[in-house]
Amino acid sequence: MSTEHPPHHVPVLLEAMLRTLTPADGENYLDLTAGYGGHASAFLAKTNNYTDSVLVDRDDYAIEHLSFLEQKGTRLLHTDFLTAARSLVEEGRQFSLVVIDLGVSSPQLDQGNRGFSFTKNGPLDMRMDRRQAVSAAEVVNESSSSDLAQIIHDYGEEPYSQARKIADAIVANRPFSETEPLAAVIADTVRGRPGKPSGRRIHPATRTFQALRIAVNDELGQIEHLLPLLPKLLKPGGRVGVISFHSLEDRLVKRYFKDQADAGYEAELQIETKKPLHGATDDVHNPRSRSAKLRIAVKKINNKRKGTK
Repeated sequence: MSTEHPPHHVPVLLEAMLRTLTPADGENYLDLTAGYGGHASAFLAKTNNYTDSVLVDRDDYAIEHLSFLEQKGTRLLHTDFLTAARSLVEEGRQFSLVVIDLGVSSPQLDQGNRGFSFTKNGPLDMRMDRRQAVSAAEVVNESSSSDLAQIIHDYGEEPYSQARKIADAIVANRPFSETEPLAAVIADTVRGRPGKPSGRRIHPATRTFQALRIAVNDELGQIEHLLPLLPKLLKPGGRVGVISFHSLEDRLVKRYFKDQADAGYEAELQIETKKPLHGATDDVHNPRSRSAKLRIAVKKINNKRKGTK
């Protein structure tokens, strides 16, 4: 295993997940974002059902590390979660427990050579699946200024006027092949001039790097198309937990859960969290949990209208 990609990863909201999803002996488990196995190890230890469970990740380093669970009979799928979900639905597979952690794993963020970090220099990559053709370098160096501005505005939630300034600065200074020079240009643009404070608590490049990562990996499109598949992946009475980290992700999950809550007898899921559990209060010892939100739903055992057979 590469020493540049250590398996150390503290799973977010783990105790809250175990408490609310209540894994029981013999239940099967699907982790659509297994990462380095933090959630999976804890859940599988509770269910003791390794051979009927499935772990999914599109990061080859994560899949390599998860081999310790594959040796116990757990099936590993090296693909994105939407492709995996569609394949499992076609197979007719259903699970008692489904976990989706939409965050980027700590090893991805902490290793500069993955290109996710604006504080550690590395190639401008950001691909969760390194088999994918398009990296952040292609998006940054080949997109028009208007397209870049739209990406930064839509996915980074920068005001459009600010997004346009950042995009124009990127175009004026490209090509970029590494993360630090790109982050420096963004920071200088947001501050107005080198060394001038931005008035922000977060690094000035945070939102642009988030936007590029989302665009490169089609993160929102994946989530939007995955959510309607959840009832098909769950057994009656099966539970799903979804952890999101920023408002764009959570908005999609919240909207889908609300649609289910508003559907009455036609609803396939019962929403267990009227308000999400927050990492800031439910996982205070894990700094990466601060922005995390956990939403829980259960597949209804019988969702027929009253009076029908």
